[in-house]
Amino acid sequence: MRTFDKVYPYLKRSLGRIMLGILMLILVDVVQLIMPKVTQYAIDSIQKRTIDQTGLLYIGLVLFGLAICVMGLRYLWRILIIGNSFRIERSLRQDFYDHLLKLSQNYFNKSKTGDLMAYATNDMNAVRMLFGIGFIAASDIILMTIASFSFMMGINWRLTMLAIIPMPFLSFTISIFGKKMHKKFTKVQESFASLSGTVQESISGIRIVKAFNQEKAELKKVDRVSWDFVKQNISLAKISGIFHPFMGFVISTSTIITLYFGGRAVIRGEITIGGFIAFFQYLGMLVWPMIAIGWIVDMYQRGTASLKRLNSIFEVEPEIDDSSADSSITALGGKIDIKNLSFRYAEDLPLVFDDISTCIEAGRTLAIVGPTGCGKTSFIELLTRIYNPPQGSIFLDDHEIYQIPLQVLRRDMVMVPQDIFLFSDTIMNNIRLGNPETGEQAVFEAARTAQVYEEVMDFDHKFDTIVGERGITLSGGQKQRVAIARALLTDPQILILDDSLSAVDTKTERHILERLIEIRKGKTTIIIAHRISSIQHADKIIVINDSRIVESGTHSELIREGGLYSNLVDKQKIRARLEGEEI
Repeated sequence: MRTFDKVYPYLKRSLGRIMLGILMLILVDVVQLIMPKVTQYAIDSIQKRTIDQTGLLYIGLVLFGLAICVMGLRYLWRILIIGNSFRIERSLRQDFYDHLLKLSQNYFNKSKTGDLMAYATNDMNAVRMLFGIGFIAASDIILMTIASFSFMMGINWRLTMLAIIPMPFLSFTISIFGKKMHKKFTKVQESFASLSGTVQESISGIRIVKAFNQEKAELKKVDRVSWDFVKQNISLAKISGIFHPFMGFVISTSTIITLYFGGRAVIRGEITIGGFIAFFQYLGMLVWPMIAIGWIVDMYQRGTASLKRLNSIFEVEPEIDDSSADSSITALGGKIDIKNLSFRYAEDLPLVFDDISTCIEAGRTLAIVGPTGCGKTSFIELLTRIYNPPQGSIFLDDHEIYQIPLQVLRRDMVMVPQDIFLFSDTIMNNIRLGNPETGEQAVFEAARTAQVYEEVMDFDHKFDTIVGERGITLSGGQKQRVAIARALLTDPQILILDDSLSAVDTKTERHILERLIEIRKGKTTIIIAHRISSIQHADKIIVINDSRIVESGTHSELIREGGLYSNLVDKQKIRARLEGEEI
């Protein structure tokens, strides 16, 4: 991807605003170019004593009117062009977030949240500056340089040639420092991403930091990345600190040359005092583009460095897509077939599943058990296409999973994961996340089924209670039950509970499951659990161990086999007796 490819569509869509803004900018420059001529006429007329007080008043009013025009036109081009740069930033950020939503879990496993936040904030800001102030400066440079130079030539061409002698040094300065600034700013952005990631991680884990008395260690870590960010910025500032003062030196040299040789020309009568003053004003207008070149180089290097960083993410192709989807499939029935599934996360990693097969009919309940790390969650992640399974290994309603459009798959198959995530919003909005238009009564009913309604009603603000980040203000059991209510509200054809009752007591769990069985008749449910009480009602139970399905059947059938499942039941019975619970 070329650097500006991603931005071209935004520029094309806003071409009308950009052209109108440039027109306003041209009018501003035209008015500014007229003003020195008016001043020259006034001064020369005073010197020749060919103007009276009334004439001076008229000239003053003309200059005042021109100043009002400059003010109004500047306001317009700022609104049009700088306002448009904010629109470009917004569109680019929206596309960036949309692209992130398409990327697979695998990408986020390797990326830090803080790094991605830096892309979405600091880099976006650099791009906006490039297409806002940078675009204005670039357009202004071309017009003001040509126009100012032409007017200066009209006053005295020899003086003009002398005044621009220092200009070639600008090209040398830009070529030397431009590349260095680009490299340094890239390092600054990388350092900012590292700082954002470290601080975000430290704040998110503040309770763990305090619990293990690691405040000093975390402070040192943040201090280290903060100091690196400072050093990178100082390194960039050193280059800018040389670049911009040298620009000022070149400008001062032009001023000195103009003052000396222009003064001599006035003394000799080669130009009038009014012409000399006008020449100085035009030189000042020529100085602005010279200064702006420095700004543009700075903003261009920053903007292109940020665009290249953003492009590196836009170039990442989504692993999960609809390239093989059949658009005629609009809903899931609930039948699931696993045929000879073998899977590993990477070529150099061991097999998670080795040629496993199973089937669950629509409207039935499948339970999955096995020791920690046996692949229970991986099974679900393949079924929901968080990761892509091998071709020809998973079928839904006799369609290969790749034929199911992702929108249909994610709408009709809802998972309550082990790691519950709640947004920093009201409990009401968290429950109706998947169905925002749902009425309050439906939310209340889902909460009752999940056995969390009474507890929420005990809160001061009831369902309008704001939960903290990731639901931190709720207990583990409350978070799980809110998440279950959220899943139930969507009424999915396939519901997956991935050990999502682990923080709930046995009695509450039993009530939830009994209600689930009642309301989900005719719909498929998959339960992953460690407690036998969660799964013994299932139509089919599979036991995974050592990458394979080692047992399969109903609860009573597996008990009679006396295998791994039976051993697990015996151990849990002993534990339940010791803890005074029922199983």
